[in-house]
Amino acid sequence: MRTLDDIIPPSRRKETEAPGRPVSRDPGSGGRPRFSFTTLIAIVAVIAISIGALFYFSSAKVEVTPNTVSTAVSGSFAANHSSADLSYQVITAQKIASQSVKSSGVKTVNSSASGTLTIYNTQSKSQTLIANTRFATTAGLIFRIHTAITIPAGSTAKPGSITAKVYADKPGDSYNVDPTSFTIPGFAGTPQATQVYARSTTAMAGGASGSIPVVDAAIEKEARSALDAALAPDLAASIKAQIPEGYVLLPGATITSYEELTPVPSTTTGMAEVKEQGTITAVVFPNAALAEAIAASVGGLGYQGEPLTFASTDALLLAAPGGMPAQDAASFSFTLSGTASLIYTVDPARIAAAVSGKTRPEAETALSNYPEVKRAVIVLRPFWRQSFPQDPASISVVIAKP
Repeated sequence: MRTLDDIIPPSRRKETEAPGRPVSRDPGSGGRPRFSFTTLIAIVAVIAISIGALFYFSSAKVEVTPNTVSTAVSGSFAANHSSADLSYQVITAQKIASQSVKSSGVKTVNSSASGTLTIYNTQSKSQTLIANTRFATTAGLIFRIHTAITIPAGSTAKPGSITAKVYADKPGDSYNVDPTSFTIPGFAGTPQATQVYARSTTAMAGGASGSIPVVDAAIEKEARSALDAALAPDLAASIKAQIPEGYVLLPGATITSYEELTPVPSTTTGMAEVKEQGTITAVVFPNAALAEAIAASVGGLGYQGEPLTFASTDALLLAAPGGMPAQDAASFSFTLSGTASLIYTVDPARIAAAVSGKTRPEAETALSNYPEVKRAVIVLRPFWRQSFPQDPASISVVIAKP
């Protein structure tokens, strides 16, 4: 028997039962749809993971583009070997090239090698060396100075020094030795044996003895011109490879010389080897020190002593009216002309300290007062974070290319 409660009017059936979609009912829920407990756990887990990911990938970062300045330069400068403001170094490189040419006979020669030594003195008093003082290589080859010299006083940390030309004691190509160290045999058994010494920075050259090929003058001249042209780029590459880290070589700061070496017989009958020796000497400066010296010399730049380096030296030319300095020269005067392209050095620790504990607007205002900052991009995550951490070590500073 059906009661009135079991009968659903047709009008209400349309509201509760969509065509083709049966309504599932839980007998114990009074007819309401069932909400799965598993679904609830999944939703909570997703929310927890999302929040954890936001904190895991949280960051406080400043991306800084360094400020650059380009300025015209025209003036005189001075550098000193031991100066804390602007020092310099002299570096050298040497190459030998040869070319086979036709010979026109032989001739007898008897010539001695020669070259330049830098002689050092670590004594607290000067040391005089008389003419014909001997200098010996580790192999026992003897070279002599032809005139007396006096070496300035110095110390072990900073020896006094002077350059002098030496000549081989005997003729022959065996004295054409590569750069090496020298002792003074006359000081053997005395304290000066270790306190006065010498070194060569280029090879000894010109030594020959016996029969050598004769080469037509015009052919030899043409060969030597070709060798000089071939040596030039090799010397430039070699000196560039010797620039100490943190130093810069300016255009015009090199001098190149060529020396004609004695032709030698070729392995091919009737041919001779024409040889040419090239030597390049360069003056290099600490990059930052020279950049800062230039900035300080330019009026109107507003430079306040901030750290700088060169972005480029291509448009800056060095000239040395007094000539290039010797290895032992105490100072070097030069002029610079052209355009200096300078870039401010950004210290990440300084930037991190500047923004630590500040809100985004406060950090932007602080960084706008730093001359080394051209542009700063602040990244704070999660999105609700409004300020940088108090600890600068927690702040990442990235230096972008200008």
